[in-house]
Amino acid sequence: MVDGSVGGTQVILRPMTLSDLEKVEALDRDSFLTPWPQDAFRYELTRNPHSICWVAELTTPGLEPILVGSIVVWLVVDEAHVATLAVSDAFRRRGVARQLLAQALALAYESGARQALLEVRESNRAAQALYTRFGFEAVGNRREYYHDTHEDAILMTLAEMSPEKLAALLSDESN
Repeated sequence: MVDGSVGGTQVILRPMTLSDLEKVEALDRDSFLTPWPQDAFRYELTRNPHSICWVAELTTPGLEPILVGSIVVWLVVDEAHVATLAVSDAFRRRGVARQLLAQALALAYESGARQALLEVRESNRAAQALYTRFGFEAVGNRREYYHDTHEDAILMTLAEMSPEKLAALLSDESN
């Protein structure tokens, strides 16, 4: 578990559990035009030993924690593939995605990953800016990758993961 703060509220990063699935699936539906199929997150948690699944919760004393983000990263030999990263619309641009990505990539590094890749919508400039901050670079396009809109995806890679940089990004209090 990793703690951080966002606007006076505590952000807790922790491994995703089966009890999170309903909220994670709802977040996915709210975040993407084409959400993952039903039970995809269950598969990642229970059947894919090469999957890193984490969530971000906002906690306020005396109130029920609110699940505001999730990430799934696949480990493929020495590579981390960011499969999905979602943050609730109301909590975007507050560092939650940065913290989730830094944590998941740090765990991937500990498991042997030395580089990372992901696909991002061509129109998603905010996500591209986040990934660039981590050192990801655009290396190509996947034509009509997104079936819902036929939008291209930009393929981005992080050629060399640095545990020190990931730790700094995880603890960074700025947005």
